Amino acid sequence: MESLNPRTAGVSPHHAGVNPKTAGASLEVRPYQAGDREALFKIGAETAFFGAPIEAYMEDRCAFLDSFYAYYTDYEPEHAWVACVDSQVVGFLTGCTDTKRQEKITNSKLVPGVIWNVLRRRYKLGPKVWRYTREIIGAGLRGEFPPADVERFPAHLHINLADGFRGLGLGRRLMQTYLAQLQGLGVAGVHLHTTSLNEAACHLYEACGFRIWAARPTRMWRYLVDRPVENRCYAREI
Repeated sequence: MESLNPRTAGVSPHHAGVNPKTAGASLEVRPYQAGDREALFKIGAETAFFGAPIEAYMEDRCAFLDSFYAYYTDYEPEHAWVACVDSQVVGFLTGCTDTKRQEKITNSKLVPGVIWNVLRRRYKLGPKVWRYTREIIGAGLRGEFPPADVERFPAHLHINLADGFRGLGLGRRLMQTYLAQLQGLGVAGVHLHTTSLNEAACHLYEACGFRIWAARPTRMWRYLVDRPVENRCYAREI
């Protein structure tokens, strides 16, 4: 495989079309820094519902961020990257080189903290989050989440771009930069989870060499989406 440089991968300045927000602007992909946490969390929450805000299915975004993204910023920040336009963070990729380790830390450190915050009523929990909780438990019991082969593809990632900054090539640059980092670390493979509703993202994954490893239809979004949805696990070797 051609060697990739994580500092220069995918840094071509050319992209289709002109976005008034970025015309003449400086586009950059750089390593995540602690000061990026607030911006990363904001983008993560505002894109969590298939590119739209998480409030479609959860009243309090803090509960989601504390249980989902805090691992990557607090326990494995060295594998996170941000995309910037004129120094403003407009997208990110959070990575993990060892999924088993991530699951262990999440279950032993993050989940207890979230439960404690729930018990102390530090989150605003209403009918949306309880409906979502029922749906995700039901989907799990029905076997609607395709498993990843974490022995063959031990690493994983999450990638998001703020609305208005998609289609500029930043997603590809984030992906290529992270894949180059994994290659340099000697990681065997990487996977990610998404759904068929993330059509643009799926095209990006496939363009970056990912292929569908497993897919299963799901009913968990039927109360919010009026078309069939498929849960997908994409994977690729490094």
